[in-house]
Amino acid sequence: MSTDVTNRVILREARPEDDKVIGDLLVEAYTTQYARLMPEVVYSEERKAFLRDIASRRNACTILVAEVDGEIAGTVALYPPDAPGSEAWLPRTADLRALATGVRFQGQGLAQPLLAETEVIAKRWGVDAISLHVRRGAKGVARMYERRGYQRVPEGDLERPDVYLEAYLLPMK
Repeated sequence: MSTDVTNRVILREARPEDDKVIGDLLVEAYTTQYARLMPEVVYSEERKAFLRDIASRRNACTILVAEVDGEIAGTVALYPPDAPGSEAWLPRTADLRALATGVRFQGQGLAQPLLAETEVIAKRWGVDAISLHVRRGAKGVARMYERRGYQRVPEGDLERPDVYLEAYLLPMK
């Protein structure tokens, strides 16, 4: 049975000393969740190295962490419009990437405060929308975003050799 920990969450911007914990959290969360929900998904060592390389993305985006009782329990990155690494397909659009909660915190409501904070940041930036991509077949993930008001926008889909990503957009106005 999951316990809601949202009343004990502290949201803050990630610091350089958090990079290893964030990278390990991303790899563990993605490989564990996808292995359970989509066993055909395999993360290459190259992809895992990219997920762990938080430092190289720090200057391009805002990386947030959710702490529970002093432990980093979740993370998300928000790229401003036109930032290196952004996958936004529309101008004046922030791009949400790398949302994850630690395995032992999954199902406890941590994604919601992280997403709410990205929306606050996007409004402060004055963007028109937040974009994101969800791996095709990750129905539960897509439903979570749809419940927050994200709309499916097929023209923003990305097809890569190893994955098809479906696009979603949250208008900010």
